[in-house]
Amino acid sequence: MKTIFKKTHIIIILLMSAAFVWSCDSQVEDGLVTDVSVNISSFRVNGVSGEIDHKNDKITLTLPYGTSVKTLAPAIELPQGATVSPASGATVDFSQPVKFKVKNGNIYKDYQVTVKAQDPIISFKINGLSATINNSGKTISLTVPEGTNLTALQPIIETGNGVSISPASSTTLNFTNPVAFTVSNGNLTEIYTAKITTPVSGPSIAFLGTASTRTGLTNPDEIAASDWLFGKFSGAVYVSVADIATGAANLQNIDVIWWHFDSATALPGDVLNANVTSKIKTYLNGGGNILLTSFAAQYVDALGIVPAGKGPNNVFGDFLPSGFVDSGSDWGISFKGNENHPSFDGLQTYESGKANLLEKGTFRLNHTAWWFLPDWGGYVNGAGWRSQTGGNNLASEAWDNTLDGRVAIAEFPGGTANKKCMVICTGAYDWYNETANGNPSQPNGFLDNIKKMTENSLNYLVTH
Repeated sequence: MKTIFKKTHIIIILLMSAAFVWSCDSQVEDGLVTDVSVNISSFRVNGVSGEIDHKNDKITLTLPYGTSVKTLAPAIELPQGATVSPASGATVDFSQPVKFKVKNGNIYKDYQVTVKAQDPIISFKINGLSATINNSGKTISLTVPEGTNLTALQPIIETGNGVSISPASSTTLNFTNPVAFTVSNGNLTEIYTAKITTPVSGPSIAFLGTASTRTGLTNPDEIAASDWLFGKFSGAVYVSVADIATGAANLQNIDVIWWHFDSATALPGDVLNANVTSKIKTYLNGGGNILLTSFAAQYVDALGIVPAGKGPNNVFGDFLPSGFVDSGSDWGISFKGNENHPSFDGLQTYESGKANLLEKGTFRLNHTAWWFLPDWGGYVNGAGWRSQTGGNNLASEAWDNTLDGRVAIAEFPGGTANKKCMVICTGAYDWYNETANGNPSQPNGFLDNIKKMTENSLNYLVTH
C-alpha cells in the first residue's frame, strides 16, 4: 500500500510540474507573434507601381525620363500590423539600391529596392541593326554593312514614355557626318550624337580557331565572337591551328591574332604543340600582336609572354547542362586608375572606372581564367603581380578599386614599351547566353560594352 501511495504521489508531483512548465511556455508563446505576413503589398513612387519579387525580396521601379531619384517619397502598403523602415512617405535617396526592413510581430524581412529613371532612347535601329546607346556619354553608334549608302538612312527610334525626339523616327537622314538628336521631356532637353559607319578597311585581324574553317566552329561563344568580328572589320580572316602548323597560314600581313577559346578549361594539345607555339612566337617577335580572351588567356605561359608558371592561376567555369542565373547582381569590371586607357574608351559606365559586362538575370557559365592575387602565387597584390609577370594589370572585379584582388584584363609587356599581347579573362566576358533549362535566356543588356572593349583592344594592339 505504501508503494502504491508513493507512486501516486510521484505522479501527482510530475503532473503538477508539467502543468507549471506548460503554463510558463504558454506565456512565452503568447509573447511570440509568428503567424503574420511581412510581404509588402504595394510600393509606389509618384503614382508608379514597383515590381515586387517576394521570392528574392527585391523591388524594382522605373520612373519617367528626367525624374531625379535622389529625393523620392515612396507610398508603401503593408499587411495589418506591419511596420517598415524607412517609413512610408519618408524621403529617400535612391541613387543606390536601398534596403527596406519590414517587421510584423516577431517576423522580419528585408527588401532591396532599386529605383531608376527611364532612359530617353530605348532602341535605335537602321535596317534592322541595333545601335549601341551610351546614355552616360550621350552617343549612339552603329556599324552598317560595307557598301551601305550613308546619305539616305531611316532610323527607327523607340523612346521612353512622354519623350519626344528630333529628328523624328523614320526620318530620312544623311549620316555621312554625325547627326545630333534632341530628346526632351517637359523642361529637360538633352543632345545625343549618332555616328553611323561602315566597316573599317583595316587592320587585318586573324580569328584563330581549332576548326579547319570558320563554319566548322561549334562553340556558341566562339561563333558569336567571330560573327561580330567579321561584321565589324572588313580585314578579318579566319586562321586555323592546323594551317599555322603546316605553314599554310601566312601571318606576315596579319596585324593582330585574336584567339577566343571558350570550349574547355584546358587548352587543346594541337595549340600547345611546339611547332605551333614556335610559329606564333616568331610572328610576335617580328612585330605581331595577339589578343587572348576567355580560357585562351592561359596561352601567355606557352608563348613565353610571362615567365614560366606565371600564367593565370585561377581557371574554372561551368559547361552545359550546368550553369546558373544570378538574379541579384550585374557582373562587371573595375579599371580604377586606368580610366584613360584606350581599351575602355566609350564604355557605358555606372561610375568612373567601372562598367558592367553581364546583366543580372542572364544565364551564364562563368568561364574564367584570371590571376587570383591575395593568397595564391606569391603575388600579394597588383604591384607584386606586375613585378613577377612583367605586365600591366588594367582591370579587376567591380568591387576592387585598387586592382589588388584579381587580374581580369592585362597587357604585356608592362611599362611604356610597345604592347604585343592583351588578355581579357573575366567570367563576365560572355559573348553568347545559352538557354537555361531549355528556356530562352534573358538577353545581356551589356553586350555592347563587351563589343566596344574588344574593338578598342584590337585597335590598341595595332597602334601600340
